[in-house]
Amino acid sequence: MVIGIQALSFSLASLLVAKGGATYASFVTGLLLSILRVSFFPFSLLFSLFYGLLIDGFFHLFKVNDGNYVKSKRLILLLTVATGITGVVSMYLTTMLNIIPMIPTIYFAIIVGAILNGAIAGYLTVIIWNRYLSHRFL
Repeated sequence: MVIGIQALSFSLASLLVAKGGATYASFVTGLLLSILRVSFFPFSLLFSLFYGLLIDGFFHLFKVNDGNYVKSKRLILLLTVATGITGVVSMYLTTMLNIIPMIPTIYFAIIVGAILNGAIAGYLTVIIWNRYLSHRFL
């Protein structure tokens, strides 16, 4: 569930701040998570920053912004792909560094959860942006 909230806030930040909005938001989130979970310090910051950079990069690659509105299918696909990639990369690195043991069922559940959270966050971002925020900020 936390991933969905991050995806929603990072995508809205990317829409509000044209260049690097998700990266700024992810950096702040990574710092706050590092303070809360000191034992995961470098990983929380790096994975959060990676996620924000991925969202910002995909925003430009997918050309999601269309004036006052966003292209809904592209935004949902963008967040689904970005969340899935971040989940796979974080699982791979933590497994290779022997931080978390390799348990295929848990990793399958993480990937499915990440993809679902990304899709739901993309859908909610489209609704929030198109109905409520685009007219106030543009």
